[in-house]
Amino acid sequence: MPVLHVRAWPLELVNGEPLAGDFVGEEIVALREHVAADFFVGFDAARFPSTSLPALTLVTAAYRRDAALGEHVSLGLRDALFEEGADIGALDILAEIATANGLDVPEVGDREAIMADLDEGRRRGVDGSPHFFLGSEGFFCPSLEIARVDGHLQVAFDPTRFEDFARQALEQL
Repeated sequence: MPVLHVRAWPLELVNGEPLAGDFVGEEIVALREHVAADFFVGFDAARFPSTSLPALTLVTAAYRRDAALGEHVSLGLRDALFEEGADIGALDILAEIATANGLDVPEVGDREAIMADLDEGRRRGVDGSPHFFLGSEGFFCPSLEIARVDGHLQVAFDPTRFEDFARQALEQL
């Protein structure tokens, strides 16, 4: 069974400033209206973390232990942030997730692996998040068409791009 390896792409470092919860909230509204009404239901812009680095450090620790655990912790953090409205930058939330997965809360200052992932992403031409790689070929948001029209964010499902991505993913199995 393939395992998803979620690499660190800390947008606050990529963009030079933390993401604002309201900005992410706008994207989520567009996604829910046009693509995935049942997802992102617990998102709370007021509890959006000012940094993703502590969460990414926890993910790195999980992947060091086991690839499947890394995937599980990555997806658990996604659910905590977008479905439960948790501030995944808060150490008490991270401690809860770490303990539930048999991990210690890693040192927040240990960013070496995160920076290595960021450097690799830049080298490979990552456009943003999510950006998937199948072999050497990259796919940025392979299921979505995203545009800003007259100042409004528009998001639509792109079945052709998704089918191409899915076909290539299945060929890799």
